[in-house]
Amino acid sequence: MSTGNFFYSRQLLLKGVGYLAFAVAITLGISSSGIGQTVDPGPENEFPKLLTQREQMEVREGWLRKRLGTLLPGMMKRHGIDMWIVVNEEFNSDPVTPHITPPIPIVGRRDVFIFINRGETLERIAMVRYDEERLKNHYRMVMPARDKFGEELKKIVDERKPKTIALNIGGSRGQQSGLSYDSYRFLAESLGAENEKKFISAADLLVEFFDTRLPEELEHYRNAVAATEIIARRAFSNEVITPGKTTVGDVRWWMMEQVNKLGLTIWFQPDLRIQRRRAATETTGPFLSTAAEAEVIRRGDLLHLDFGLDYMGLSTDWQKHAYVLNEGERDAPAGLKAALRNTNKLQDIIFSIARTGMTGTEVYERSMAECKRQSIECMIYSHPIGTHGHGLGPSIDFRGNIGGGGNKIILGSYMSIELNTSTPVAEWGGQKVTMMAEDDAVMSEKGYEFIRPRQTELYLIK
Repeated sequence: MSTGNFFYSRQLLLKGVGYLAFAVAITLGISSSGIGQTVDPGPENEFPKLLTQREQMEVREGWLRKRLGTLLPGMMKRHGIDMWIVVNEEFNSDPVTPHITPPIPIVGRRDVFIFINRGETLERIAMVRYDEERLKNHYRMVMPARDKFGEELKKIVDERKPKTIALNIGGSRGQQSGLSYDSYRFLAESLGAENEKKFISAADLLVEFFDTRLPEELEHYRNAVAATEIIARRAFSNEVITPGKTTVGDVRWWMMEQVNKLGLTIWFQPDLRIQRRRAATETTGPFLSTAAEAEVIRRGDLLHLDFGLDYMGLSTDWQKHAYVLNEGERDAPAGLKAALRNTNKLQDIIFSIARTGMTGTEVYERSMAECKRQSIECMIYSHPIGTHGHGLGPSIDFRGNIGGGGNKIILGSYMSIELNTSTPVAEWGGQKVTMMAEDDAVMSEKGYEFIRPRQTELYLIK
């Protein structure tokens, strides 16, 4: 999904497949060109089913144990944090809460999660007013009376005498600033002025926490990306689109229904854009403007899709193009195919440069310099992905103000390689066409590798 108002604004699932019918297991590989690529199993492979809700719970609880028990102690130590407090309010949940608790609804009036750095281990306390069995798997439960919450919290803090108390405040992204004003007042008034002086931002901790992926998450993330691709391929086919009849809204709502049938969720609505050879009196708007739902898809249209879904607490982000064949055409115009090749060249540039330890800004500046050398008109706005569709971590992005450019790329992290190139198309009278791409990738020791094969040919709609 494009980020920001300016840039975001079996057989293929078998018809009528029941929910849970198609997850995929594929293996990552490296193309002969040396550019990160995947081995394409083919869209018609028979895929194993997605995990049931119960199965997902058990797997994700295992991940949570590792995150809290193995990863978080070292993270807190590296960031100089003795204690980290997360306050969750009913109907105003902190964005961090789903990632420090089992994948169940947290619905208490006010819940307080406390992490105390003990060197190699963490003491973990959940102050809640309900006896939740799965929380007990990860926290020592403390359940004070409603009017004793503040008193009990102060007792816990004073006994442990932390030098620093990290809160979810500050930072440039919403995941880092989930503490509400009222929750802050509760903490300050409960803990007193001396403890309030110890409050620091947990923003840097959260960057590392969210950008660090467990190796065992990858197979499930591949399944999520495969599901995204399969739905997109079906949406951009004659199964869904009849030129001259089908509207943009028809496609969007078909996709959302498919996601619902599969027992998945979307994290943003499917966005469709149309570029077409412009007549003097018509346009669907600038290429970054989402087409109106009532817009009818015509022959000769270049369609663009931006789509992402959630599975296993992980988000995908996926952009692809399709061309609607004119009568008598068997393939897309050569100029459109050349435009896509330019976008592939831009992907190759980023993949040839990006390595662990580099900052997002370094990758961006070197990539843009190479684009200039190759005379490619391009834009790059790639972002971290994982637990959130627009995640925390290093952004390879021309907009430095969104944050993340100075963060370093770490091994195993996920990135949405989001970008575009603009190319004059002779068949469209020299009109520039913008070819946008977004593919989720994982950072390996050899560089980024696509989770699924990138698009090198336009989808064709007859």
